[in-house]
Amino acid sequence: MAYYRHVGNIPPKRHTQHRGPSGELYMEELMGEEGFSSDSSLLYHRYIPSAIVDAAVWDLPDHRTTPNHPLKPRHLKLHELFPEAVVADTDVVTGRRLILGNGDIRISYVVAARESPLYRNSIGDEMVYIESGAATVETVFGALDAVQGDYVLIPRSTTHRWIPKGELRAYAMEANSHIVPPKRYLSKFGQLLENAPFCERDLHGPSEPLLADGTDIDVLVKHRGSAGVVGTRYVYANHPFDVVGWDGCLYPYTFNISDYEPITGRVHQPPPAHQAFEGDNFVICNFVPRKVDYHPLSIPVPYYHSNVDSDEIMFYVGGDYEARKGSGIGQGSISIHPGGHAHGPQPGAYERSIGAEFFDELAVMVDTFRPLELGEGALACEDAGYAWTWAGRGPS
Repeated sequence: MAYYRHVGNIPPKRHTQHRGPSGELYMEELMGEEGFSSDSSLLYHRYIPSAIVDAAVWDLPDHRTTPNHPLKPRHLKLHELFPEAVVADTDVVTGRRLILGNGDIRISYVVAARESPLYRNSIGDEMVYIESGAATVETVFGALDAVQGDYVLIPRSTTHRWIPKGELRAYAMEANSHIVPPKRYLSKFGQLLENAPFCERDLHGPSEPLLADGTDIDVLVKHRGSAGVVGTRYVYANHPFDVVGWDGCLYPYTFNISDYEPITGRVHQPPPAHQAFEGDNFVICNFVPRKVDYHPLSIPVPYYHSNVDSDEIMFYVGGDYEARKGSGIGQGSISIHPGGHAHGPQPGAYERSIGAEFFDELAVMVDTFRPLELGEGALACEDAGYAWTWAGRGPS
């Protein structure tokens, strides 16, 4: 987004000589989106950023998917995926287990305590939500501190690594596009407007350069191939963390869900009122603790609705989600409500919500406009009885 930052040592004029203390010429790199026609930043490297000495195949974790067929709403229990015994040897990059995916987004989950390899996703932006724990995210732009409730936005092709501080639970949304605030929240020049539920003060980017020394450094790169998503392991001649300064409007940042100010009204607000970000063919929404509808005859939980154009994915990360009480859903659950299925509150929740003034719930929602398929992680942690909870019985 068009929010300018300046970090470290840069020259007064772009595309001009920039030299170090001993007269050495720094290498300028333009990192830009959409073919020089959208947001960009200029980075100044101590070494040539293109210098690789080896390339080999990186065998990715299982990215195969299975159609949601027969079509059903589903409940996934993500906390069943990572036994305590494996967490110490798991990292945030290679340890991800694919939950859901389509041609626009892949959603994965990981519980990790080990430092990740250096990594770059050249397919699209990544938005990683921290369910619990804390980490330092080291990037070519500098370091970010990430804590519980943070979204960590990593722009496409940003080299970075994750260093957990103990056990870290992370929900990774990997786009095949860029992830940005909704256009209706932005001025024509890119500033967040007064009607937006957050502002630039809530976005926390790197504050100083991060320099590291070393030669023959491995970097894992996820990129596009003829058969879909593939991986390459580069060996760089010099450490990629060699940027002495940068400026521009493209960089990684954190945004904490507690800084999202909910939009409420006299009657129930539709899901777009909860939107925080969007990518090509999907949106990301926040359901946070909030005062609820104050019309004297309001029904605060959602009305029943048919997702005729989208699949709705809710990741429950705190509180007690009012509309799902009695379904078995809890902390760490995902509900999948696909297009073609009318869904809404569990039995009793509709009436029970009448008169409520406040909901203490916290959830991250992804709505996609193409159907999602199930990854191996979803198949490993499904609550098979969820689809029948509205009726109170399943197939005979």
